[in-house]
Amino acid sequence: MKAKEIRELSAEELAKKLRDMREELLNLNIRKGTGQVENTARIRQLRRDIARCETVKTQK
Repeated sequence: MKAKEIRELSAEELAKKLRDMREELLNLNIRKGTGQVENTARIRQLRRDIARCETVKTQK
């Protein structure tokens, strides 16, 4: 997700997006511990998307 797309979201949409991404990251980390994750790059991508969302949230 690009920063431009994130900036276009409302505060409520941004909060929901953050919640969903954190939940997905938690599930992926749990599955990584049991060796069930096929796409480990998704974890890194989610962490960075969460950071982008937090940055935009702070800027608003």
